[in-house]
Amino acid sequence: MPILQPKRMKYRKMFKGRNRGKATRGNTLAFGEYGLQSLENERVTGRQIEAARRAITGQTSRGGKVWIRIFPQVPVTKKALGLKMGGGKGSPEYYVAKVKDGTMLFELSGVPEATAREAMRLASHKLPVKTRFVKREDA
Repeated sequence: MPILQPKRMKYRKMFKGRNRGKATRGNTLAFGEYGLQSLENERVTGRQIEAARRAITGQTSRGGKVWIRIFPQVPVTKKALGLKMGGGKGSPEYYVAKVKDGTMLFELSGVPEATAREAMRLASHKLPVKTRFVKREDA
């Protein structure tokens, strides 16, 4: 499966910006029974998201349903190695999702809690943020 990235964009390059504060949207379970929640502010690349998704689907033996709640839509530019200063901004290299503290990264349902917990633990090792396992408290 290809790396997650936008199909088309209005502008190719974007300002770096800041990533501070807590998430006010996308911070609760919306689809699944279990979730992986971020505890830090960080940029997560499309490759990291895909690696975590594969870890989850592998652990659940392709059972259950997985929701990816983040999408890498911010382009990160890089200039070629060995260039002198100046000459404008580099071309987009990869895409990142700006993740805030409290953002729900993945959701999972249709598997036992022990399996979900282990799958999320494996996925968390693939991500650059500290995370916690959350479960729906409807019971």
